Amino acid sequence: MQLKLTSRRTLVYCVLLLFLFECQKTPKEKSEDLPKQNGISPDQVHPQYWNYQGEAILLLGGSDEDNAFQMPEVEKHLEILKQAGGNYLRCTMSSRDSGNVWPFATNEEGLYDLRQWNETYWQRFDNFLKASQQRNIIVQIELWATFDFYRDNWEVNPFNPKNNVNYSAERSKLPLSVPTHPTWTENNFFWSVPSQESNLVVLGYQQSYVDKLLSYSLQYDNVLYCMDNETSVTSEWGKFWSLYIKKVASEQGKQIFTTEMWDPHDLSHAAHRETIDHPEIYDFADISQNNHKSADMHWENGLKQLQRIATSGKVRPANNVKIYGNDGGRHQTTQNAIESFCRNVLMGCASARFHRPTSGQGLNEVAQATIKTMRKVSSMQGFFEGKANNEILLNREANEAFCRTLPDNQFIVYFTNGGEVDLDVENSQNYQATWYHVLSDETISQELKLDDGVLSLACPEEGHWVVCLLPSS
Repeated sequence: MQLKLTSRRTLVYCVLLLFLFECQKTPKEKSEDLPKQNGISPDQVHPQYWNYQGEAILLLGGSDEDNAFQMPEVEKHLEILKQAGGNYLRCTMSSRDSGNVWPFATNEEGLYDLRQWNETYWQRFDNFLKASQQRNIIVQIELWATFDFYRDNWEVNPFNPKNNVNYSAERSKLPLSVPTHPTWTENNFFWSVPSQESNLVVLGYQQSYVDKLLSYSLQYDNVLYCMDNETSVTSEWGKFWSLYIKKVASEQGKQIFTTEMWDPHDLSHAAHRETIDHPEIYDFADISQNNHKSADMHWENGLKQLQRIATSGKVRPANNVKIYGNDGGRHQTTQNAIESFCRNVLMGCASARFHRPTSGQGLNEVAQATIKTMRKVSSMQGFFEGKANNEILLNREANEAFCRTLPDNQFIVYFTNGGEVDLDVENSQNYQATWYHVLSDETISQELKLDDGVLSLACPEEGHWVVCLLPSS
């Protein structure tokens, strides 16, 4: 009897030791047991970031058009992005700009046939996806280009009943004219799904278009999916299409990842909860509208959303597919664009991309330089384990500096326009500082000594600077 008890104790003891051993494994050791990742997907070790071809990645980008697949000589643009260290593009399925084509063919009378395809449109799309994948560039598609369906753009849109041979206004119940802004939601094209108007006539042609799009995009492993651009319609529309395209992909043995983009600039607006609070529908968040904010408010609001995602039941990436700001443009300034880009990287967002001109920098020299610098900064060992940590910045003025803490007492500090702050590092080591001028290739290295656990940081001069701090050996 005593022998049996001893054996049981031994067994329990061995199980306990095995449990403790598993708990003490490093993330790297644990990752070796995880399934291999190839296509774009949330990273299994750091699920707030993306993984591509088996490596955690930070998505950085910019482009001169939103619908990049419609750009002439788009491969040259992709090559510029790649050379700058970029790996991320937006692709609205839009046809509203000069030189664009629509997805459908026309008859002799110039009317569209929603059952016939314009091969030029789809060939452009396929060529773009192929060229992007060849350069390891991730493409975030927007299925429905919201602004194509309102005001002057609706007047020429193939889905408008007066422009196609497939249905009348009476049969489709679609308007012939929509003179209002999309926020008025007066085009019931976006109410066709079964849980709303169940307009099966229109829905059938919408489905046919989406199926055609997926017949190309599912051939590639570098594609993310957003349902709309700055939508204001009910969540039923985006929910329907998100679940639909994921089901179609699943039936073909593929897994894809989806999100929705809402119009409100305030991320605390209830509409954004329809994405953040529903991981069963959406696999990542796009928080681009936060980039309408500036300075400390931009940082604080972004961090609040990252925290909400972390406590939503499933940690997921938060993307910024468009960052606003261009002097003379409609939204924000160039200064704000650079700041927002750098802050997004340090706060822990999964992506940052400059919006097209004139609302953003596109892929101009400012954008290229910023992408190049932040790619260098994000290559620091332990970057993906880091966290935003302005609390350790002492003597900081409003919007002066922003900090990210990395493992092993490493730090990254971004200065918006020169300045000086103290860093409370709480150790006894001196530091090797590498200063990067965000908008040039200028790099300055210096040795910094601690003074009672405080490290004094003074920018070499005014302008955008990032300093990477490593303990001296």
